[in-house]
Amino acid sequence: MHVGVVITKEPVDTYVPLYVRDGQISTQYIMTTLEELGLLKMDFLGLRTLTVIQDTIELVKENRGIDVEFDKDMADPKVYKLWQEGKSCGIFQFESQGMTNFMKELKPDCLEDLIAGVSLYRPGPMDQIPRYVKGKLNPGHNEYTHPSLEPILNVTYGCMVYQEQVMQIVRDLAGYSLRKSRFGKKSHGKEKARCYGKRKRNIYKWSN
Repeated sequence: MHVGVVITKEPVDTYVPLYVRDGQISTQYIMTTLEELGLLKMDFLGLRTLTVIQDTIELVKENRGIDVEFDKDMADPKVYKLWQEGKSCGIFQFESQGMTNFMKELKPDCLEDLIAGVSLYRPGPMDQIPRYVKGKLNPGHNEYTHPSLEPILNVTYGCMVYQEQVMQIVRDLAGYSLRKSRFGKKSHGKEKARCYGKRKRNIYKWSN
């Protein structure tokens, strides 16, 4: 379940019009309009897999007497071997066939590879996947359009992967302010193209 929540200092109807449907209070404005008005919108994603993880931890402790500390060791090669072999069924954002094939090609061996993989496999940066894989498997052969890009993009093998990188580029190369650099971030994620291309049912709830 994915829900967008608008957070305001005063009651939300002080800022935007609302409507009620099926007992839910929502704004009459779409996401981009809310942001243009300067309102804070937070997205909350409910994942069934989190419950599965918690149940698994409790079962292991109950049946094996082992306290699982899943965030203690992030460099276990046996774990990354599962991704390299495409054995990621049931793992959020890694279980689709496209993502599985990507991981088998990338051969991730550190947490940074998994983070970059999730960031790349979406509209916008997806075109950079072949270049990223090439840079990962052939380190030291990355190309940069301008020398100023190297300190920003060297961690991702010359590819623009993260929105923060796009913001830094337009600030350093184009002289944009931090506020204006957010427009480059949105363009990178193609957020506006998705919103205006296909209008979705607004489910933005209100919260004071």
